[in-house]
Amino acid sequence: MLGTRIIRGTPEAYQFQLLIKHLLNAGLRYEPQREIVYRNIIRYNYRTLEERINRLASLLGNLGVKPADTVAVLDWDSHRYLEAYFAIPMMGAILHTVNVRLPQSQLLYTMRHADDKVVLVNSDFLPVLENVADQLTSVERYVLLSDNGKKPESKINFAGEYEELLGRSDTHYDFPDFDENSIATVFYTTGTTGEPKGVYFSHRQLVLHTLAITASVGAYQTQGRFRSDDVYMPLTPMFHVHAWGIPYMATLLGVKQVYPGKYEPEMLMRLLVGEKVTISHCVPTILHMIVSSPAAKSVDLSKWKVIIGGSALPKGLAEAALKLGIDVYSGYGMSETCPVLTITYLTEGALKQGISTQVNYRTKTGIPVPLVDLRIVDEKGNDVPHDGKSVGEIVVRTPWLTQGYLKDDETSKQLWRGGWLHTGDMASMDLEGYVQITDRLKDMIKTGGEWISSLEVESILSQHQAVSEVAVVGLANEKWGERPYALVVLKPDFVGKVTEDALKTFMQTFVNQGALNSWSIPDRITFTESIPKTSVGKIDKKKIRLDLPAKLG
Repeated sequence: MLGTRIIRGTPEAYQFQLLIKHLLNAGLRYEPQREIVYRNIIRYNYRTLEERINRLASLLGNLGVKPADTVAVLDWDSHRYLEAYFAIPMMGAILHTVNVRLPQSQLLYTMRHADDKVVLVNSDFLPVLENVADQLTSVERYVLLSDNGKKPESKINFAGEYEELLGRSDTHYDFPDFDENSIATVFYTTGTTGEPKGVYFSHRQLVLHTLAITASVGAYQTQGRFRSDDVYMPLTPMFHVHAWGIPYMATLLGVKQVYPGKYEPEMLMRLLVGEKVTISHCVPTILHMIVSSPAAKSVDLSKWKVIIGGSALPKGLAEAALKLGIDVYSGYGMSETCPVLTITYLTEGALKQGISTQVNYRTKTGIPVPLVDLRIVDEKGNDVPHDGKSVGEIVVRTPWLTQGYLKDDETSKQLWRGGWLHTGDMASMDLEGYVQITDRLKDMIKTGGEWISSLEVESILSQHQAVSEVAVVGLANEKWGERPYALVVLKPDFVGKVTEDALKTFMQTFVNQGALNSWSIPDRITFTESIPKTSVGKIDKKKIRLDLPAKLG
């Protein structure tokens, strides 16, 4: 260690802890009258939000929740979820955001593994929960979440309905100070093999993550800025990586927040237009759903900023969104990273360019946000050249990375081998510092000794005027090891009018321009009505690899 001079403070000096409650206090100071909106059901201001957070903590305390206990939430994106984001960790308990789209067996596994003590559950998920409730031996009490206050018949013995219990609870809760390194949240990744893995984050990590993305998305003068006069609506499930941590940022800034509940196209469009939403974040499939909607052509979307993450933003989708006036761009992270690591940044010069040039920037993985130390390394851990071509694995260090997988020491050591968190994402970096993911390590296709990026092939196919969605995977091949195959969903007007050969000819033009290697053209392009998705809306390449051989005959 260097012989630095360590602060030895006055014994009486207060040691300020970075706790989630301080994020809430900031929003209350600046814009206490701004609204929290849930569908067309409820709206209230930040002062009421604070009161309801106090009531929720009082309610949970009355149910026996103590510091270090885990409280599970199964709900759609709602004002209730926002209240839980604050109340549960602020009282020293741990918020478990349950992935309600997991298969029943995996949902049961995560709730047992997390040792949930109290469960808040939306009535929509009662059928699933009733099937496993007798196996949730750690759970002591249940609270029903209902949009209409109705209490359906259930074999679960509920402590009561959320609003009813909230109304009877104390309006003041004395949120304590405690060590900022205390666990605040836990949730589970949906890995490709084995059971889901639990990741966990402390108050300190969540506060620092919030401050860093506020600086990155709010302070730098470029595209898609998130400022205090914005209207925010998440389109990433709140059970998934804290909805990318953006609700904490939105509350810090005191912006109007709109929560859509279950994602239904008509409701999303109604809220987007009616509440004058200006900023959202989602995976490409959600943006594709909205951009493809007939209603998108009849409303003004020019004030809407959208951050895309979870999967690569295809150039075709980016161009379609930009033509509608949507300020779309990319971010990158993963469950283990809280999640944000990079955000796309357009220079002043790039912002003056046309759509075709801007698409090249907006679809890049981005530039590391403040406090992120990101390297791209080869198999020996050496940095690859920053030439925009050399590919390696992204490894990172930041103050907000999960310190391991819950109750899984061996896999945690693998995640953190060499003192860097290994993402499993393959990427390059150019001289300007832009990161560009080429693929997940497991999704790279190796053919005849050459690597093919499935994301690159998808992005090129997405630019054909007939293509609505596309997924590319590698399948075993005796001669070449693997070969690429594509699943394509055509736009309605082109069904039956575009052939596989026409799409291959289109791709050949990119080969002729030197923008694609000839061996990257898929052996087969199969048309389909839909593409399988994971529980968080990403393309499910594992399922495609299993199912595609049958489609090919």
